[in-house]
Amino acid sequence: MALPYLFEFWAMDHQLPPEGDWRAWVIMGGRGAGKTRAGAEWVRAQVEGPKPLDPGQCARIALVGETIDQVRDVMVFGESGILACSPPDRRPVWQATRRRLIWPNGATAQAFSAHDPEALRGPQFDGAWVDEMAKWKKARETWDMLQFGLRLGEHPQVCITTTPRNVGVLKDVLAQDTTVVTSAATEANAAFLAQSFLDEVRARYAGTRLGRPELDGILIDEADGALWRTGMLETGRLDKAPALDRIVVAVDPPVTGKASSDSCGIVVAGAVTQGPVQDWRAYVLADRSVSAASPTAWAKAAIRAMEEFGAERLVAEVNQGGEMVEEVIRQVDPLVPVKSVHASRGKVARAEPVAALYEQDRLHHLHGMAELEDQMCAMTAKGFEGKGSPDRVDALVWALTELMIVPAARWRSPQVRSI
Repeated sequence: MALPYLFEFWAMDHQLPPEGDWRAWVIMGGRGAGKTRAGAEWVRAQVEGPKPLDPGQCARIALVGETIDQVRDVMVFGESGILACSPPDRRPVWQATRRRLIWPNGATAQAFSAHDPEALRGPQFDGAWVDEMAKWKKARETWDMLQFGLRLGEHPQVCITTTPRNVGVLKDVLAQDTTVVTSAATEANAAFLAQSFLDEVRARYAGTRLGRPELDGILIDEADGALWRTGMLETGRLDKAPALDRIVVAVDPPVTGKASSDSCGIVVAGAVTQGPVQDWRAYVLADRSVSAASPTAWAKAAIRAMEEFGAERLVAEVNQGGEMVEEVIRQVDPLVPVKSVHASRGKVARAEPVAALYEQDRLHHLHGMAELEDQMCAMTAKGFEGKGSPDRVDALVWALTELMIVPAARWRSPQVRSI
């Protein structure tokens, strides 16, 4: 019966090749999103003809994975690999000694390891399937060698299936005009995944920077020289904060409340400040930032956050709005304790002491702050390299300055330094 092998009938949108004159098709997806099946089916579509012995569009394919074992075990013999996807009358044969597949019509697919880029020097191809390129240690060298070999046929193409990571070669491929991209989250393939797996990974990683690429298939672009790194944030992540001595909510209001305005950064943080200052720890509890909100809307959101977490103080930057910022807050709640802060130094100068506390493993995040963490990893010593304004980071810095930097300065010296 042919229907099980008609992939166009069963495939999800992100698994089907886009139309157009592209050279590289990048399928970025979360774990279990169906990337391997899409790559295997694309190879089939290239090498198979209308009948089992008829030639296809391609006759010489390169299969490139991190290791030869992974090419064989995942791309060729895996549950979603080429052999599992091929109908009996078109199923290729694996020649182990030559590390290649050979189809009934004579088409071949040669296996290569990214650990040995030089093995790609010499052979030539009219197509290639590249798997998990973002985790290759020699990704740049391997990709470059593959490009020199894609020189057969009228229009050699390459399919790249990968979980996204912030690596230069992947970003360079994505930036090319001849590259097309499809993406999907893990849930896109939920019908073929264990529900217990979905429940567990979502409970653990939803809303984290690790979860964004691994579950949502989103590439997180960390800037060179960033003050914060993904590994730093993930290492310090906790499921629950301990009993806290102080909790504050910090607000970085937008200049205006128009639809085109930046978001209003609202961050909740708490600290344990018992004992010597070097033993203090702070915990980022929530990001309650709101987008393009009116002054009244962001003030209400900040006060709701205070009530939710039992915060003792609202810290508000007043550089842009001056006294009006506090007046807006007072209109919502006349009795809310507000501390107005004025930035006398640039964003980077204020952020660096806070980033140093992260490096000392004295600051921890709870789950659910991916957008805040995206901004953090785009803040460099030269400035913010993300889109828009780092409103969430500004609010974070004000909260942690209030909890850790200013009290520490008082603890060490009777004269508090200007922030």
